[in-house]
Amino acid sequence: MMNCRGKSLTFGQRTRIMGILNVTPDSFSDGGRYLDVDRAIAYAYKMVEDGADIIDIGGESSRPGALPVPTDEELARVLPVIEELANGTATLISIDTYKSAVARSALQAGAHIVNDITALGDAEMARVVAEMDAGLILMHMKGIPRTMHRSPVYRNLIPEILTFLQQRIGKAQAKGICPDQIMIDPGIGFGKTAEHNLEILRCLDQFRSLDKPLLIGSSRKSFIGKILNLPNPADRLEGTAATVAWAIAHGADIVRVHDVKAMCHVAQMTDAIHRRTD
Repeated sequence: MMNCRGKSLTFGQRTRIMGILNVTPDSFSDGGRYLDVDRAIAYAYKMVEDGADIIDIGGESSRPGALPVPTDEELARVLPVIEELANGTATLISIDTYKSAVARSALQAGAHIVNDITALGDAEMARVVAEMDAGLILMHMKGIPRTMHRSPVYRNLIPEILTFLQQRIGKAQAKGICPDQIMIDPGIGFGKTAEHNLEILRCLDQFRSLDKPLLIGSSRKSFIGKILNLPNPADRLEGTAATVAWAIAHGADIVRVHDVKAMCHVAQMTDAIHRRTD
């Protein structure tokens, strides 16, 4: 069981669903749709109703080619939504940011988890997470969002990701973050080609060696579009469902998704097959 700022999250009996809420103008799938605070809040409550265990709120796009957003602007986008949800629902709230200043303000506003795509790239992030007794998601990314899609090369993909995550887990724990509050994400789509993403999915079992809850974020991503010849991310529901079912069957504890209701059904069915309760 993981304790995140007084909220508990258990793993093992069923897959946890993380619903994506991008309050940005330029995210790859839903950019601009939830910039309005009231619309964002309404959508968050809809995801809770549909079965989300965690709402992951991001104020800066991390799509390939995305540019950084000033801290003040990122905070202005996310804080009103976090404050409302913290008062209006018992569902866990995650802040999708790599900036320690944004993480601190979001946690003070009521968030419970920091979803850090740079895995403590900000030197102050570990201290903020430890002081606030928050959960932490460490993700692997090769490069930065602005350039990560430009011909990423690995000598040995899976061992390189495993080594990186192991090092960042060690760093987090050395900075005072409780081992039981750390989750990992191999970073599908972040500095990886379509074949790299497929290889990660094929090798998910290897990530269990890190002994941390495993999050997979494949929802609507470009490798699905490339394989299925679907340029519009909104058309990638079935492809996403296939990756979610596969990920659960091969060890994922959390799936980060756009289509919460549909993926809850996928997770429930896959859990019924994969997770024995007798």
